[in-house]
Amino acid sequence: MTDPMNHEHPRKTERAGGILLHPISLPSPHGIGDLGQAAYRWLAWLGESGCALWQMLPLGPPGYSESPYQSYSSFAGNPLLISLDALVEDGLLTQQDLHPRPEFQPDRIAYNDVMPFKYAALALAAERFFGGANDALMQAYEAYEHENRDWLDDFVLFMALKEVHDGLPWTAWEAELVTRQPDAIARAAQDGASVLDKYRFHQFIFSRQWQSLRQGARAAGVKLIGDLPIYVAHDSVDTWVYPELFQLDERGMPTHVAGVPPDYFSPTGQRWGNPLYRWERMQANDFQWWIRRFRAVLNRVDLVRFDHFLGLNRYWQIPAANSTAEQGTWQPAPGAQLLSTLRDVLGELPIIVEDLGLVTPEVEALRDRFGLPGMKILQFAFDGGSENPFLPDNYAPNCVAYTGTHDNETACGWYENAPEYIRDHFRRYTGSDGTHVAWDMIRTIWQSKADRTLAQMQDLLELGNEARMNVPGTSSGNWCWRVQESQLTQQLAEKVRELNVSTDRLRR
Repeated sequence: MTDPMNHEHPRKTERAGGILLHPISLPSPHGIGDLGQAAYRWLAWLGESGCALWQMLPLGPPGYSESPYQSYSSFAGNPLLISLDALVEDGLLTQQDLHPRPEFQPDRIAYNDVMPFKYAALALAAERFFGGANDALMQAYEAYEHENRDWLDDFVLFMALKEVHDGLPWTAWEAELVTRQPDAIARAAQDGASVLDKYRFHQFIFSRQWQSLRQGARAAGVKLIGDLPIYVAHDSVDTWVYPELFQLDERGMPTHVAGVPPDYFSPTGQRWGNPLYRWERMQANDFQWWIRRFRAVLNRVDLVRFDHFLGLNRYWQIPAANSTAEQGTWQPAPGAQLLSTLRDVLGELPIIVEDLGLVTPEVEALRDRFGLPGMKILQFAFDGGSENPFLPDNYAPNCVAYTGTHDNETACGWYENAPEYIRDHFRRYTGSDGTHVAWDMIRTIWQSKADRTLAQMQDLLELGNEARMNVPGTSSGNWCWRVQESQLTQQLAEKVRELNVSTDRLRR
């Protein structure tokens, strides 16, 4: 195995700018952004703006509280992103099938309305598909099913069993299903064959529509940046099928969970609740699950943000019985071995590391040994002195600078809520008069040495916290914001393009 200390220096990265916008936030008549024509118009708008990067959140089927970071699978796609209009073009739905529909808000996702409407339409499309409505598509489906059998069969059975058990987590199913007894698994697969087909159809259509959009992005010269959460959800097919890779007891319940210890911002720490890995077992089989996971995400995107990169160096192990993160222990993680193995198998690692939080010299050393770019958040830059690593004066070129991420306030919301001493520092540093804070932040990072820069779409539109995507530690009201077609104006595209030109970030 290659020694990570002997890596070649990465080739110089061209300067580029981009926008953070999850596909669910795109315009669509069906209540949630999808992979239909609005997504292609978005790519065209990005092209007009001169942006070369489109960053999004994880693309898996969301579980608890609709969070893309609590997915039912590390390999499956989100069926809510499927374009129903494209299914009309495929002859699997009619326009009449899509009416009447709820009166969806153009700027917010109402999941309680979207999910019943969309899943009913998808079920109808699946019924027609398996009834022979599109023979040419059936050939593509059979090829997809064969090529993805290593994860697809387990996933569709997991989803079918969740449906049978009214959405209960897999640890609440019958004992023989919890422990995956072969006879019970075979019987469940036979009894639920039609339901399994429905979920296979979802994944086939998602993959087909996504790969078409990805081709569109390549044609437009836009690179897609995905997102890989370090941990998986406890209620996921990953833990059900591979319990030996996680710190679970014989009933499938976590013995220890993930989080971070108390700090200045959180006196009791953060107890995320995700099951932790049994790293020694992952090492023993040469990280095969991780290799498959990375291959899956890189089949959809060009680069990937590795969430909570710190956990590859060490992780906070919290006893599952504890209600807070106060009592835990630091445990080592084999990050260097994992990254070295991934590089040996996959080649160059197109990774952006989320190195925010309790960054230690060891974390920085791990990041730098592999030449991986870290993240710089401008909102964090103004609480301290000139040595603050988030001040653009302190950026190295090999980093990715953001006005803020999905977990932050919008730029305008941040400025409104910041203490006056921070706002004063911001104004002095950026030369802002406080009138157009978001654009002053965008210009500041675009003018920086950072090779890549990204802004939330909300910041380009100068929106307040009513447009915030996520408030960490809360479980309702998140993942709902949508951009409206009327906001994607030619004037705004030209403004972004001019900034890309003047800062040498124009898409090449």
